Order: sequence, then structure tokens, then C-alpha cells
Amino acid sequence: MHQVQLAGLTVDTRHAIGGERVASAETFESVSPIDGAVLARIARGGAAEVDAAVAAARAAFPAWRDLGPRGRGAILHRLADLVERDLEQLAQLETLDNGALLRSHRRGVMPRVAHNLRFFADWAVDELHHEPFETRGHTNSISWDPSGVAALITPWNAPLMLATWKIGPALAAGDTVVLKPAEWTPLSASYFADLAAEAGVPAGVFNVVQGYGAEAGAALVAHPGIARISFTGSVPTAKSIARAAADNLTPVSFELGGKSPLIVTDDADLDLAVELAVEQYDNAGQVCLSGTRLLVHEAVAEEFAARFAEAAARLRQGDPREESTQIGPQIHRVHLDRVAGFVARATAEGARVVVGGGANDELGGLYFRPTLLADAAPGSEILTAEVFGPVLTMQTFSSDAEALELANGTEFGLAAVVVCGDRARAERLTKNLVAGTIWVNCFFVRDLRAPFGGSKKSGVGREGGTWSFDFYADVKNTVYAPSGWKE
Repeated sequence: MHQVQLAGLTVDTRHAIGGERVASAETFESVSPIDGAVLARIARGGAAEVDAAVAAARAAFPAWRDLGPRGRGAILHRLADLVERDLEQLAQLETLDNGALLRSHRRGVMPRVAHNLRFFADWAVDELHHEPFETRGHTNSISWDPSGVAALITPWNAPLMLATWKIGPALAAGDTVVLKPAEWTPLSASYFADLAAEAGVPAGVFNVVQGYGAEAGAALVAHPGIARISFTGSVPTAKSIARAAADNLTPVSFELGGKSPLIVTDDADLDLAVELAVEQYDNAGQVCLSGTRLLVHEAVAEEFAARFAEAAARLRQGDPREESTQIGPQIHRVHLDRVAGFVARATAEGARVVVGGGANDELGGLYFRPTLLADAAPGSEILTAEVFGPVLTMQTFSSDAEALELANGTEFGLAAVVVCGDRARAERLTKNLVAGTIWVNCFFVRDLRAPFGGSKKSGVGREGGTWSFDFYADVKNTVYAPSGWKE
């Protein structure tokens, strides 16, 4: 059987290559983190399937390039229409596959999938331009030319939304695409390939190769037919991709890990600070942007910790399909064990458990309790390495200079949150924070017009608005002389 019925949708388990469904000799399981049920057996691709997908994408590139921004944009808008048509089923499918809250998929994540497509389709038509300028009477004209085949490797924590964050600008720019979704969450990408075909995306323009990173992913990023590589995931994997891309001088865009600080000053609104801090448990802590290091001024630390513990205790953990659930499971047994290992090592080294501290024995399965650790040794693993689970740490500071030293004291620089009662003080803090995105007295306010990416080991490049097109296109300057034209 190459198709499964899930959440009211027929999902094909084969690769989507050149407008056809292609099986592989081997398969792997897609398992629901909610209850461990095997949802499907997925085609396990490798070098042969990657070669076929890249060949199909290269063959489809000239016609897709020549269609122009308006022609491509019309198709992307039809694709967004289909996502909205099937939004409820897609939300349920994604929840089954990755365990995130169904209500979040319904209200935020899946609507964002459609928005990603529409935004970049419209940006290519309406906003992607640079005014001509003169140089000694010569006219400079800037253009963004499609670059070729884009290899997109996407994560499991918001599979389709984060995939279309790359698919949207790549296709709108005129590139063709080979997508390798995360092996733990392949289902929505496969169904999306069918929606793309239904919307009129020509055969070969959008291809999906499923499989493991060491097999399909490695073959894809090393392929000489790839013009761009965009990857969201871990630092070690990014290093491997960069080494492979270097052989072909393929440009890369990386959105990597984070160990973001959440700074609470002594003049902060503590009700707001607690609210924002508890929000860092979103998606069971499986969010790269989360402010997992709570840095609290010593004058308010005791009161903050007490209020935080009370708020965290009220969080309802359970089945993500239930409306009242606030925290669901971890994605996979391997990942749950990894999160538990971080906490076990931290407590063995002297960290104190303020909230949680281990798996939720009442629920069993892959549920890990929302956790807050304090008194960890400076420079320890729990303060410097990305856990990617519902585990926060708390440190105190006595001055803004100390807060900045702590905040900037990791190899990451993806995001930061500042909760502060004085605008000028907040501006001084943000000026000196090393992060790609900083939220002041708020969290997770995102606009596709803004640049997104990380500093230090949190990433390479920026995405959003024209920054995305700067990556997926070849930016060209054509200089016209003022004379030499025949009448």
C-alpha cells in the first residue's frame, strides 16, 4: 500500500519526483508522538531518488523561470487557496505526526502556511525592485534572476509552516525545489506535493524526497546540480552540510539552534514577565526561538520564581488534540531521552529543581513535565547547550552589565526577550544584545517583512522580505551607457 487515510486525507507515502509518485525499495516508519501509533511506512530515499529529483527540477527550471513573477504568483495563490480549503484536515494530520497542539495548528500554524505562499508571491511582484541610479551618466538597473534548483531541508517542530517559509520565496523567485522533510514528520510535505500538483505547479518544479539525513539529505546537499541549500536544524548537521556545499561552492542559508535569554529587570511588570516566561514552554519547548535562560534581577528574583512556579503548576499537559491542553509530548523517544539526560546531568552537578524535573509518570509516553532549574554552575552544559525541550533555567544578576554578560555568554545568538519598565533602559540593553531577533515586553511577534536569522552559531544569512530573494536569486546589476544607441 502506497497510500494511507489519515485525518480525512489520502496521503501518499512515496516520493514526489517530476510529477510522479516514486517508491523506494526500503521504507521507514512515521510514528505519532501522541500514543506511539505507526501512522505510515514512508519511502526511504537515497542518492538515486535525489539524482532523479534534481534532474526533474533542472528540466523544469527554464519554463518556470520564464513564467515570470506574476505567472508564478498566480499559481502560488491557487496553492494557498487549497491549503485553506484543507486547513482543518492538515491541522489534524500535523498534530498526529508531530504532537503539537491541534488548536495552535488550526488558529496559527496552518493559516501561516497559506500566508507564507501569498506573501512571497506578492512580494516578488510588488516589492522586489530597486530604483535605477546614475553613475557618471550611466544607468544601473538591479534585477533578481532565478538561480536554479533549491535544496530545502526542513525540521520537525512545525513541518509544513517552516517548509513553506522556504518553498514560498524559492518558487516565487523562479527556482525549482527539491524538499527533504524531517524523517520524524514527513506526512504533511507529501500531501502538500499533491496540493501543488492540483494548483497547477508544473511537473518537476516541486519535488519531495523522503528519507534520513545521512542518506537522502547528504546526497542532496552534495549534488552538483543544486544552486542553493537552505537548512533549518542543528549546528553539527549544518557543519556537515557546509563541508559538502563547499566542494561545489553552493550558497547556503542556515537557521540553527538557540539558547536565548529572557531578561527581567527590577522595574519590569512581573505579571507580564511571568506570562512571557511561561510562554517559553510553547510546543513542549521544541521552539528554536524560546527564551530558555531566565535572567532575573536579584531584587525581584524571589517573587518572580514564586509566581512562575504557581503559573507553571497550572499548565495542563496531555493529549494535544484536546482544546484545553497547553503542553503536548516530545516528538520522539530519542528526543525525550535526550531532554531527560540534560536534566539528569544538571541535577547531578548541583542544579536545583524548582518546577518539574522529569517525565510525566501520570501520562507516560513522551510527556516531559515543564521544568525550571536554578543554581546551575556558570558555564555548565544546561546553561550553554540547546535542550529543545520544556526545560528553562534561572540565573540572577545585579546590574545591566552583568545581565548582558550572561545573555551574550553562549555560542548562540538567535533571539532574546527583554521585560523592562523603562524604554531608554530597554534600548540600551537591546543595543548590546547579540541576537537576530529581540522582543521587548512581548514574544513571538513575527512579520514576514522583517529579517529573520541568527548571529554567531545560530545561523548564516537572513530570511524574510527581500532578504529571502537575495538568497534564492542571482542579484544582477546591468549598467547602460548614455550613448551608442541607433536611432
